[in-house]
Amino acid sequence: MTGKICWVSGRVQGVYYRGAAQARARELGISGYAKNLPDGRVEVLAWGEELAVQAFVGWLWIGSSASKVTAVEMSDAVTGRDQPPEGFLTG
Repeated sequence: MTGKICWVSGRVQGVYYRGAAQARARELGISGYAKNLPDGRVEVLAWGEELAVQAFVGWLWIGSSASKVTAVEMSDAVTGRDQPPEGFLTG
């Protein structure tokens, strides 16, 4: 199991980005969350099998049909500090 925290920039709020991320995460068996940040970005925590997390992080650049991603910053999640919820939540 591996985990990544990502900060997605661009037109990613108000365009069903979090909902689309939740659907894709569920398809890949990813646990975590996607939440809007006050600065207009979306923060995403993804935990799962390494190949699934890699595929999901690649998908973050695509997003929903109405989104326009300009950047995805990524950091390794830390076990114990960045534990995922059950399933994949949006907030």
